[in-house]
Amino acid sequence: MSTASFSLLLCFLCFFSSLNSQSDELQVLLNVKTAFQKSNTNVFNSWVSSNSICNFAGITCNSGNSVTEIELSYQNLVGVVPLDSICKLPSLEKLSLGFNSLSGSISDDLNKCTNLRYLDLGNNLFSGHFPEFSSLSQLQHLFLNLTGLSGVFPWKSLENITGLVTLSLGDNPFYPTPFPLEIVKLTKLNWLYLSNCSIGLLKNLWQLELYKNSLTGKLPVEIGNLTKLEKFDASMNYLEGGLSELRFLTNLVTLQLFENELSGEIPMEFGQFKKLVRFHPDMCKQGTMEALLMLQNNFTGEIPASYGSCTTLKRFRVSKNSLSGTVPAGIWGLPIMNIIDIEFNQFEGPVTSDIRNAKALGQLFLGYNRLSGELPGEISGATSLVSIKLNDNQFSGKIPETIGELKHLSSLHLENNMFSGSIPESLGSCDSLSDLNIAHNLLSGEIPSSIGSLPTLNSLNLSENQLSGQIPDTLSSLSLSLLDLTHNRLTGRIPQSLSIEAYNGSFAGNSGLCSQTVSTFQLCKPEAGMSKDVRTLIACFGVGAAILVLSLVYFLYLKKKEKDHERSLKEESWDVKSFHVLGFGEDEILDSIKEENLIGKGGSGNVYKVALANGKELAVKHILNTDSCGRKKSWSTTPMLARRGGKSKEFDAEVHTLSSTRHVNVVKLYCSITSEDSSLLVYEYMPNEYGYTYKVSEKSDVYSFGVVLMELVSGKRPIEPEFGDNKDIVDWVSSNLKSKERVLSIVDSRIPEFFKEDVVKVLRIAILCTERLPSLRPTMRSVVQMLREAEPCKLAGIVISKDGASKRKEVTDKGKFSPGV
Repeated sequence: MSTASFSLLLCFLCFFSSLNSQSDELQVLLNVKTAFQKSNTNVFNSWVSSNSICNFAGITCNSGNSVTEIELSYQNLVGVVPLDSICKLPSLEKLSLGFNSLSGSISDDLNKCTNLRYLDLGNNLFSGHFPEFSSLSQLQHLFLNLTGLSGVFPWKSLENITGLVTLSLGDNPFYPTPFPLEIVKLTKLNWLYLSNCSIGLLKNLWQLELYKNSLTGKLPVEIGNLTKLEKFDASMNYLEGGLSELRFLTNLVTLQLFENELSGEIPMEFGQFKKLVRFHPDMCKQGTMEALLMLQNNFTGEIPASYGSCTTLKRFRVSKNSLSGTVPAGIWGLPIMNIIDIEFNQFEGPVTSDIRNAKALGQLFLGYNRLSGELPGEISGATSLVSIKLNDNQFSGKIPETIGELKHLSSLHLENNMFSGSIPESLGSCDSLSDLNIAHNLLSGEIPSSIGSLPTLNSLNLSENQLSGQIPDTLSSLSLSLLDLTHNRLTGRIPQSLSIEAYNGSFAGNSGLCSQTVSTFQLCKPEAGMSKDVRTLIACFGVGAAILVLSLVYFLYLKKKEKDHERSLKEESWDVKSFHVLGFGEDEILDSIKEENLIGKGGSGNVYKVALANGKELAVKHILNTDSCGRKKSWSTTPMLARRGGKSKEFDAEVHTLSSTRHVNVVKLYCSITSEDSSLLVYEYMPNEYGYTYKVSEKSDVYSFGVVLMELVSGKRPIEPEFGDNKDIVDWVSSNLKSKERVLSIVDSRIPEFFKEDVVKVLRIAILCTERLPSLRPTMRSVVQMLREAEPCKLAGIVISKDGASKRKEVTDKGKFSPGV
């Protein structure tokens, strides 16, 4: 055979071989289509035998028209992956099936895909174990996170896959095993996502997350070799020992170690970590630090002085450690700081006058330290303070009179110190104060009567001081859940309203007190002559009689005015505009506008209750008209016949809004009845409407806000059939607080599981807001502070492979060092 003939034969053989190969690959892809035929997707519409396989959606071919990539992620695929067919594709380098609903097991046929460089099966619903895969020696990227796979992962397979760059196995119920040393040999690895590991020699690693794995022991020495590490999270474990192994990780951006059992000093080298933005002794050199949160560890040492000039700092919380030394003076007055929490440490020194600059400071928690000196009067400059806890320290001197300028102060704890002098009278100006405890000090003088004027005071503890004089009668007006005046030097009569069983034991240790009803005290001797109380009673009686006479005169005047008003109604020419089908006439309404039907008064007019002949009840609102200058007309003997102006702006706004609103929580507007000078609105009548009684207060607003929080947490409306007869959402929530399981059942099922603990914090706030007794409800400012404390988690970003591959898994920040902690 000639050379030319031989060459021609080879061409024919190659041609037919190519045709045969393409035919085989077509059959493979049609088998894949069949395996996924129940999927709700259009991706397989182009997968027909009349089409070239290289034109199939999601398929990429090489120059020889052989399949190299299958990209079918995010396609709503269901079914079992037919690896026995897929791995017959001889040139396949990429298989991407992530973010679908694939199920079943991963078969051993995977080992036949020997040319694979990229494998993504993550975010699916597989079961069973992952097979040994050492034959995939060319693999560079492996994504198996959130697949549902279990059993023991075949770590030894990694010994033959030394080129691996990306490894994502997190969020799977794999069996716990000792740390796989095979990972250490993957020197090209630059992205690792695991749920159980301890790694030391991965020099290219930039992110390492070990949070919430019950890890114990010390941080390994080898971790210091991870010099390219930028994000390290080992929080919520049981790690112990010091942080010295981290001093070489100079590229750290975030370091999260909270809720462990770590101890020792923060390494000095941390001060050189110029990229660190979440846990850094000197991060404010870059002007980026917003929060320092190191709660509940065993850290020792002092707070770096540089923190005192960290003007970006909002939250400073280092409570429950073993820190010592003096708090840098500048920290007290940082301009946007909203919480300083250094409780349960060994700090010494004073609170300095810098605190006058802390205009945003809402919470000051300094308890259980060794702080000393006088409390500076400049504390009044921190006008946003809601809660002050200085208890169990060594403060001395007088309580500053300027403390009365803190109008938002709700809680003041100064107990177990060495304060002396008298209790400042100005405390009576702290109108928001609900919790006052200055027990176990060296205070003297009388109890200020102004304390009895505090409208929301709920707890008062002045015990174990040197207070003298009588108990002010003004305390009788308070509704206290706790009253403790024990172990002082008080004398005189215990006010009658305080001599009740609820306050048994509240006055012990005051031998000079007497009472007519409390048997443990001596009987009070009758006072000579007319007592002060009797004189006060007579004076009050005289003033009351005068007021009564004046009121009677005014009442008769109003009665006459009202009669004149009723006579004038029928003389008007009325225009009725209805918004619903009416079963009554204007005369029936006008006849009912009289004094005995009045149920409410307001700045814009009166509200009357109308009982119709058919038994239906209505509410009629008369809005005052305005004169030609826009001024509200005053009531007169002819209040509706002044003929000097048109309908009021309030009337127009209310008609426009209510006539176009249809909602279960908005009263129905039946019609408007107007004349040239008179404006009436006719509503459905609903008993108990704040709208009629005008008794809305801040505490009712707090209650309403609590109901809104319950709606947000539960996803339910204020009234639901499942709550039962005459039950609302507040009753329903209250009935489900008997166990943690029932509390969690309140939370809307659409809220992801990992958010539910945070949502329960919001539910607790809602419960406080809806206390039945208004005095027990927090102020709105306190609610805001509590909501800041319970701020839910936020997404921190999406992890992407270094080569720019598609999104893999959303990784949450979990709020560990964010302002929400």
